[in-house]
Amino acid sequence: MNKSFLADTLPTPTSLVSSDNSTATTPARESVKVVIFGTKTGVNNTILTLYKLGFAQVNEWSPLLPSSNPGEVMSILTRHIVTA
Repeated sequence: MNKSFLADTLPTPTSLVSSDNSTATTPARESVKVVIFGTKTGVNNTILTLYKLGFAQVNEWSPLLPSSNPGEVMSILTRHIVTA
């Protein structure tokens, strides 16, 4: 698999994203969805790569869902970001 992400060159992210569902500490939040489309292998490999980069836990992604294109699936990650 080609590695298109360079983990060593990325700065350490700040804590602007929350993956929990509590609204008590972050009243001004907005939902953002990240969607991956591709073959089952491609989607699973991308999820694992993003996990290794610290982007999201594997279990935070939805199960593989069929897309409108034959042979293609998708997986969705919903994050809640703090709005200013």
